[in-house]
Amino acid sequence: MPVAKDIVATYRGPGRVVRRLLDMGQREDRALAILMAGCALVFVAQTPRLAREAHLTGQELNMLLGGALLAWVIIAPLIFYVLAAISHVCARVLGGRGDWYGARVALFWSLLASSPLMLLHGMVAGFVGPGPALQGVGILWVIVFGWFWFSGLKQAERAPT
Repeated sequence: MPVAKDIVATYRGPGRVVRRLLDMGQREDRALAILMAGCALVFVAQTPRLAREAHLTGQELNMLLGGALLAWVIIAPLIFYVLAAISHVCARVLGGRGDWYGARVALFWSLLASSPLMLLHGMVAGFVGPGPALQGVGILWVIVFGWFWFSGLKQAERAPT
């Protein structure tokens, strides 16, 4: 299924989409592509907020964008790999029987699938600024991301087929 259709399907049943991704076989290049696409979209989501910040404070926009690019495209993927490993170890302690790859796919897909809300968050941050609307969209993103991650991890930690 195309990625956009999978993202829409994730909002209806995140566990089913992660199960389908896992049933396609272990492909680390696929997992990395999902992670990098998610991180790139989060970086894009930051640009309206950074443009607003540069305008209001007089800072150089290119410097802000460079810092965000470094954070989201170079450093964040490393952190997500560590976070996926920690989630797999925690799931193992609680009786999970999946593998490391499944934990990575569950986390990475959660980031990519929740990116439309992150893009909305960036737009609100850039055009509306701080306030209840920004907090509301941020809380909604955290809830959806957590739902996607938990549902995907639950599928990934089932006994391998």
